[in-house]
Amino acid sequence: MQQLRKRWLPLLIAALVIGGPIAWYKWPSTASAAEALLSAPVKQGNFKVLVTTTGELRASKFVQVSGPAQAMSVNVYQTKISSIVPEGSVVKEGDVIAELDRGPLATRLNDVTLNLQKAQADFTTAQLDSALNLAQSREDVRTAEYTLEEKKLLKEQAKYEAPTIKRQAEIDYEKAQRALDQSKRNLDTKTKQAVAKMSSVGADLGRQQNQLKNIQDVMGSFTVKAPGPGMVIYVREWNGKKKGVGSQWSPWDPTVATLPDLLHMESDTYVNEVDVRKIAAGQKVQISLDADASKKLEGTVTHVANVGEQKPNQDSKVFEVKIDVMQADTTLRPGMTTANAIETASIPNVLSIPLEALVNEGGYAYAYKKDGSHIVKQMIETGTMNDNEIIVRRGLTKDDHVLLSVPTDKTGIKTIAIPGLKPISAPTSGDTAKSVALPAAKTPAAPASPTGTKPKG
Repeated sequence: MQQLRKRWLPLLIAALVIGGPIAWYKWPSTASAAEALLSAPVKQGNFKVLVTTTGELRASKFVQVSGPAQAMSVNVYQTKISSIVPEGSVVKEGDVIAELDRGPLATRLNDVTLNLQKAQADFTTAQLDSALNLAQSREDVRTAEYTLEEKKLLKEQAKYEAPTIKRQAEIDYEKAQRALDQSKRNLDTKTKQAVAKMSSVGADLGRQQNQLKNIQDVMGSFTVKAPGPGMVIYVREWNGKKKGVGSQWSPWDPTVATLPDLLHMESDTYVNEVDVRKIAAGQKVQISLDADASKKLEGTVTHVANVGEQKPNQDSKVFEVKIDVMQADTTLRPGMTTANAIETASIPNVLSIPLEALVNEGGYAYAYKKDGSHIVKQMIETGTMNDNEIIVRRGLTKDDHVLLSVPTDKTGIKTIAIPGLKPISAPTSGDTAKSVALPAAKTPAAPASPTGTKPKG
C-alpha cells in the first residue's frame, strides 16, 4: 500500500498542476453558469401579433320573451318582475316564464271600475230624462191638436155670426195652428237632444267598458309565457346587471328573458381604445373556454364598434367587438367566459426572441448572446413585437441563444455592432406590422462599446 501511494502521488500532483488552469479556462464561472440557465434559443417561424380579451358567450340568434306591449294603453308605464324561472331552465311553448307585479294595474282597474259604474248611472239617468221629456212633448202635441180641432169647430160655427165674432174665431184657429206647429218643433228638438245626450253618455259608457276589457286582457298577459321551446336566459339592464326578481319592467324595454338558438353562438367582448385600431372584421380568433381550457374553438371578428363607451368601474374607453364562433357545439352555453386571442398580424418565417432578452441602450437595441463559452453584447435590428416576443431582422441567427437577463458582471463582454443601423428613439412598437416594412436607414457606424473595444462588423 505504501508503495502504491508513492507511485500515484506524483502523478496526481502533476495532473492538478496541469489540468487546473485548463479546467478554469474551459469551464465558465459560477455566475456564467447561472446565467446560462436563463437563456432561450432564437426562434424561427411564423410570428403572430395577438390581442387577447375576455368575452362572454351569447346566442347571435334568439327569441325575445316580452311582457305586455299594450300596457301603455291602460296607463301602466312601469312595474316589477315579481317572479321568474331560474336562468337555464328548459321550457316548452306556453310554459310560464315570469309574473309581473299587478299592483299598478290593480289600482288602475279600481279607477276604471268606478268610472264604469258612474258612466252606467249617467246612462240610466239620461235614458229616464229623455223618456220623461219626450213623453211630455208628445203630450203637448196631442193637446195642441185637440185645441186646434176645437178652434176649427168654433170657426165653422162663426160663419153666421157677426163679423167681429167670425174674425175672433179665425184668430183663435190660427193661434191654435201655430201652437200645434210649435209643439211639433219642440218634440223634434227634444228628440234630437235626447239622441245626442244618449250618444254622449253611451260613448262614455262604451269607453269605460273597453278600458275595463283592455285592463282585464293586459292583466292576463302579466303572466309571461314562452312563445316557443328553448332555454331561458336572462337579459341585461343598462348597467350590466341581469334582470331578475325585483327588476324594473317597462313597455319601452319589454323584454323579460330570451330563448337563444344554441347552434349559433358569438363571443361579445370589449377592446380598449389603444388596441381597437388593430382589430378589423374578418380577422381570425382562437377561442378558449374558462369552463374547459382544453377546448379550442375557431372564430372570426364580425363587428367592431365605431363608438367607444365607458364601462362601470373602468377608467378607459372600450369598444364592443363581436366574434362569431365557427363551430356548432352543444356544450356551449350563453354566459360562459371566453378567452379570445385575436390575430391582428401574421408574418411568415422570421426570427424572434423573448422581450426579456431585449436591452435598449443609447437608442440602440441589444441582446446578450452566448458565443461558445463566452457572452457577447450583440446589436440587433428589431421589428414588430407582441405580448411576449419581438422580431429580430438583423444581428442574430436561428442557432443563437440569448440571455433573458443582463449579466451581473459585464467585464470583458465585447459589443458587436451593425454598421449603418439607425438608432431608435423609443422601444420598437408592436401595434401593427408596418414596422417590419421600414427600410434600414444609412447612418454612421454605431458608437464604440462601453469597454472600449472596437465594434466588429
